[in-house]
Amino acid sequence: MAKHAPLQRAVPQTAVIVAICAVLVGITWLVFAQTIRHQFVTYDDPQYVYANPDVSAGVSLGRISWAFTHTIAGNWHPLTTISHMLDCQLYGLKPAGHHFTNVLFHTIAVVLLFLLLQQMTGSLWRSTFVAALFAIHPLHVESVAWISERKDVLSAVFFMLTLAAYARYVRAPSVTSYLLLLLFFALGLMSKPMLVSVPFVLLLLDYWPLGRIEGTAFGMPMAGLPASSSDDDIADTIPKYTYHVPVAIIMATEQRRC
Repeated sequence: MAKHAPLQRAVPQTAVIVAICAVLVGITWLVFAQTIRHQFVTYDDPQYVYANPDVSAGVSLGRISWAFTHTIAGNWHPLTTISHMLDCQLYGLKPAGHHFTNVLFHTIAVVLLFLLLQQMTGSLWRSTFVAALFAIHPLHVESVAWISERKDVLSAVFFMLTLAAYARYVRAPSVTSYLLLLLFFALGLMSKPMLVSVPFVLLLLDYWPLGRIEGTAFGMPMAGLPASSSDDDIADTIPKYTYHVPVAIIMATEQRRC
């Protein structure tokens, strides 16, 4: 009977996590579902969506290529541009569909944040509080309710996935984990180049909660991960992401032209 005790404890814990995810989804849509009734706005929406013929015409191989070789309003974010093309393909120029996609991406980011924090810290209710705050904080209204800010909600999804992939790689290093980490980071950069700051965020995660740096006040290792003071463990964070440098150069050049 003792051998079955861990499984019996895991089942209620899983049920609680699923319930919390459902609640987070509910409060996110309770606040932001109203945006589906909103229209396009005349600030940036014309350039990004409805007055841009390369976007509003929908998806094609030629337009996908265009997304990778052109900027919009001085911003290079091909994946975001392609997501707008997909929306136009699915919904035409009906703003409800475009708003729906924004809320959907934000909801996914909220759930991913909760699962990530719960996994790394082992703290269920604190992770719930942080994710709920992230879900409905007033600072997110612009990002979710404004169609042109698709880049923010889309990059947030890949930001969370990058952090989760890093936590997995730290716990169990492998080629697969490494490539998955690089893939999510690359997709995030192509959603919003602001993610060039990710390597520095990963250094903060090494400090807390991953606890890879010994001798710190809050450096407590993640469950199942021993703390390490090896220079190699920390130094390997930045070199993996050197390809964010070309993205920064592209953006600096384009912004200077604008």
